[in-house]
Amino acid sequence: MSADARLKVVLCWHMHQPQYRDLVRGTYQLPWTYLHAIKDYVDMAAHLEAVPGARAVINFAPILLEQIEDYAEQVGAFLSEGVEIRDPLLAALAGPELPADTDARRELVNACLRANRTRLIDRFPAYRQLARFAECMGDAAEGVEYLSDRYLADLLVWYHLAWMGETVRRRDTRIKRLQNKGPGFTVADRRLLVSVIGEQLAGIIGRYRSLADRGRVELSVSPYAHPIIPLLLDI
Repeated sequence: MSADARLKVVLCWHMHQPQYRDLVRGTYQLPWTYLHAIKDYVDMAAHLEAVPGARAVINFAPILLEQIEDYAEQVGAFLSEGVEIRDPLLAALAGPELPADTDARRELVNACLRANRTRLIDRFPAYRQLARFAECMGDAAEGVEYLSDRYLADLLVWYHLAWMGETVRRRDTRIKRLQNKGPGFTVADRRLLVSVIGEQLAGIIGRYRSLADRGRVELSVSPYAHPIIPLLLDI
């Protein structure tokens, strides 16, 4: 096939999340922005950095960039000044005290089960065991009350370890150490994990900017709060 006859293909990676913040209270209703940031957005940057000849167009929804920056600032403020994080799930991982209220504990357990069964839960034996135990307890109040703070802490840590980007998991010795530790995560372990999460959130936008400055990617943005650009391609 001659060079002129080759099909020209543009790889366009669209990164999107809708607005999850309560604009009155500033709290997050769902954790998907920071979870996808530490997994998918971090890994994509790492893959592009690892292949000098790779070229792609990276498209961001502006509301996603705002939320990533907000999360990075919140984690930084928590680590430096103890300011409470305004995402219930991340705050539970970070804070020394776990909720005592039965409904709050039930919601925390349910939140830590919102993950792909095959790719995230069953992949890690410790996480799989914790998830199965929670499923056996069900939503009954007496079942939730039976779960100890140690169990909740372990479930929180493994949920976030499972969501961590594969490139971070392979390279970061702190993540390797936490994965190899087993049960009984301490407050210090949880704070360490929050630190790693904060580093990933604080660095992700700059990594794509650096790739663009070197001519490795072209950056584009979709309308401010538009999370469904891929669906429009079928119209």
